[in-house]
Amino acid sequence: MMQLKVLLPTEVLIDEAVSKITAEAENGSFCLLPNHVDFVAGLVPGLLLFESSEGEEVFLAVDEGILVKCGSEVLVSVRNAVRGTDLETLKNTVEQEFLSLDEREQMTRNALAKLEASFIHGFLEVGGKT
Repeated sequence: MMQLKVLLPTEVLIDEAVSKITAEAENGSFCLLPNHVDFVAGLVPGLLLFESSEGEEVFLAVDEGILVKCGSEVLVSVRNAVRGTDLETLKNTVEQEFLSLDEREQMTRNALAKLEASFIHGFLEVGGKT
C-alpha cells in the first residue's frame, strides 16, 4: 500500500491508503505501484486515478501540479482538484466548478478594472492641480 495525499492551496483533499495510482505528465500517463522507484513528475491538467485499499476506483480531475513519490508516501500538490467515483459525474462536477471559477474570475477582473480606472482618474486629478 501507498499513502496518497492530494494537497490543494487551502486544504488536504485526500489522505488515504491506495494500492495503485495513474496520473498524467507532459510526456504521457504513468502508473505507480507500491514498490515503484521514487521519483518526481510534473502533472498536466487531466485525470488522476487511484485504487483505494477497498479496491474502489476513484477519479480526480486535477489542474497542473507536481507528484512526489518517496517510499510508500505519494504527495500530489495541485492548484485545483475535483473528486468523483465515475467519469460522468466527475465531468458534470468539473463543468460546474470551472463555470463557478470563470464567474468569480470575471467578477475579480471587473473589480480590478474599476479600481484601475479610479486610480487613473485620481492620478489625473492630482496631476491637473499642479
